[in-house]
Amino acid sequence: MYNLLKGKRGIIFGALNADSIAWKVAERAHEEGATFVLTNAPIAMRMGEINKLAEQTGSQVIPADATSMEDITNLVDQSMEILGGKIDFVLHSIGMSANVRRGNHYTKSNYDFTTIGWDVSALSFHKVMNVLYNKEAMSEWGSIIALSYMAAQRVFPDYNDMADNKAYLESIARSFGYFFGRDQNVRVNTISQSPTMTTAGSGVKGFDSFLNYADEMSPLGNASALACADYTISMFSDLTKMVTLQNLFHDGGFSNMGISTEAMKIFVDKK
Repeated sequence: MYNLLKGKRGIIFGALNADSIAWKVAERAHEEGATFVLTNAPIAMRMGEINKLAEQTGSQVIPADATSMEDITNLVDQSMEILGGKIDFVLHSIGMSANVRRGNHYTKSNYDFTTIGWDVSALSFHKVMNVLYNKEAMSEWGSIIALSYMAAQRVFPDYNDMADNKAYLESIARSFGYFFGRDQNVRVNTISQSPTMTTAGSGVKGFDSFLNYADEMSPLGNASALACADYTISMFSDLTKMVTLQNLFHDGGFSNMGISTEAMKIFVDKK
């Protein structure tokens, strides 16, 4: 450990179980000396094991619906009271598509479901930053990170409307990040992670096959959830003070690949 976050305070959204990237980030933040509050939607908390993580990291849990301005306001106020000061880092690790869960093809979307998923997965990021910004709740040189995926830039058919949500999420990071940087010296970035076997990721059709494909395409292979947590910790630390408005690919090189020799072997014998 390097004490990269010694004395820093944070809020971590989205830890559900030990497979969650947010869970790994919380473990690593604790190891690096941070104190933080854990939060998730009440329904997600009933499904997951967040209280176990709280006990493990000496953290408190505050239930909050990230689509509710009232809940977010309460979360931020309570977090500053519990932690004893302004917030140094925030992780937004929230994503949900009701269309994916119900098996609705992208061309046959239920738009009520689309709106719900967009609110949870993307607009919630704007709402969280709205509260943090207007309350001036972030410390100077604080860092806000949201987790994204490369489907925001390229077509992955079975990723469905989550691709649209991630594109909107990344736009929010740039737009709100400008004001946060200009007015409060706070950094806002997104991390575009390799496909990762989390509860959310495993709900995407054909996910196992794509996981294998990405691993064959990437010169370094897929980045694990723990590796993503390490990268996130570096973005929370003072070592990355001048990085903002970026979508940072953490995918073993997949995002810059056209084809790999390993992937080509699949097609060698085909005419």
